[in-house]
Amino acid sequence: MKLDDFDYDLPEGRIATRPARPRSSARLLLAEGDAISDRVVSDLPQILRPGDRLILNDTKVIPARLTGARRRIVAGAPVTAKIEVTLLEPQADGSWSALAKPLRKLALGETVVFSDALSAEVAGLEEGLKLRFNLSGGDFDAALNAAGAMPLPPYIASKRPADERDRDDYQTVWARRAGAVAAPTASLHFDEALVAALTQAGIGMTFVTLHVGAGTFLPVTVDDVTTHRMHAEWGEVRPKAAEEINATRAAGGRIIPVGTTALRLIETAAAPDGTMQPFEGDTDIFIYPGYAWKITDALMTNFHLPKSTLMMLVSALMGRDRIMAIYAHALQREYRFFSYGDASLLIPSRM
Repeated sequence: MKLDDFDYDLPEGRIATRPARPRSSARLLLAEGDAISDRVVSDLPQILRPGDRLILNDTKVIPARLTGARRRIVAGAPVTAKIEVTLLEPQADGSWSALAKPLRKLALGETVVFSDALSAEVAGLEEGLKLRFNLSGGDFDAALNAAGAMPLPPYIASKRPADERDRDDYQTVWARRAGAVAAPTASLHFDEALVAALTQAGIGMTFVTLHVGAGTFLPVTVDDVTTHRMHAEWGEVRPKAAEEINATRAAGGRIIPVGTTALRLIETAAAPDGTMQPFEGDTDIFIYPGYAWKITDALMTNFHLPKSTLMMLVSALMGRDRIMAIYAHALQREYRFFSYGDASLLIPSRM
């Protein structure tokens, strides 16, 4: 299974840099069995069946992108230089792992100032950059919210900087557990009106948490994709969520994760027979063609980068040739791609 098997040609103009407004007005490619139809996200209450259950990721994106100034003394004089930092995740010792540009100019023990309120000491470099901030708890959250910007994906950030609109656009309407540095983007299509309509239609919604990391944007660098190593991300399936999912399956309803993050988490937590179990911990599950599905019946997701692990995941669900036909249709019908783009609902023939 080669990396080129998951490649396709995407015109630059198809990469969305702003989402649809209202959220649920985004287009929805419905691929059910061998059929394809063009719908909109607000059609979901009519497309899904009463008794189906959507699995939603309630992670909250932190404003993890910071611009600061290095400050050090050289030959007895203060020297400052600009540095850009993206926070990754908090560490057990209270520091944060981070990426920085330019990293090579940072020195252990020096201070990076991000605002009048927020600064950090370089606490580690040998095993990746670690920063120790001058604030913690609610004070840190408030200062980060004031100084930070939303960590837009590289293919958007290369076209424009993050702005105030992104603080709303790049956050789901149900975000409540802070910790992600990338959004669960399929969920960005949901607004309060759509949630109400789904509830009215008898479609269940269960919340789980997976804190999406920056590793989601890392390219696959091996030709034999089966040797790729996935990044680990922390997730939790709470007991109530497991109970709701198991009750839905027992009643004959379908389990439909919204987004690949929710899918990866429930496939990690499920027992081999498909029984959902409470779970808390890291997952580095890698799903590619040949994977034995445990609990996922269908998937709502955006359109993914060529040669990405997410292209491999949707190929595992629908079949590689089928996914290539779906993407060819999306390109021909001018769907918008990636994080701020349109959506698809993928229902394999077995359902």
